[in-house]
Amino acid sequence: MTDSEDGRVTRSVEVGADPDELFAIVANPRRHAELDGSGTVTGNKSGPTNLVAGSKFSTKMKMFGVPYRLTSTVTEATPGRTMEWRHPFGHHWRWEFEPTAPGRTRVTETFDYSNRTWYYRATGFVKSNARGIEATLAKLRERYPVA
Repeated sequence: MTDSEDGRVTRSVEVGADPDELFAIVANPRRHAELDGSGTVTGNKSGPTNLVAGSKFSTKMKMFGVPYRLTSTVTEATPGRTMEWRHPFGHHWRWEFEPTAPGRTRVTETFDYSNRTWYYRATGFVKSNARGIEATLAKLRERYPVA
């Protein structure tokens, strides 16, 4: 677990799946709700089914009982290794997949809010996003237990 002063929240978990299998879920925005542990992602209806750098995708969200939609832009996509996108407010969500043994992967999710540290701390989004990441990774570990 890492919460850095420079504006990043990072959590990792080891799961019983290959990096390519996990990357395929993250690279398909229509599958993001399968992973989400925060309860904010309700669906993705537009955008490509295989994200690459420069791709845009629209996400249906719900926060504080209010539904909304936002469009994110993929900033990095290395198959089987990394996926990162920029939220319209400028922060980044990043996924990293590191093989640890055959059929096992360390998954790291990062919320990078270094562009507006004061805002995200003042609004409580740092803590709530940390909880969301922890719930997402717990859900992933439950889905792909390490044997």
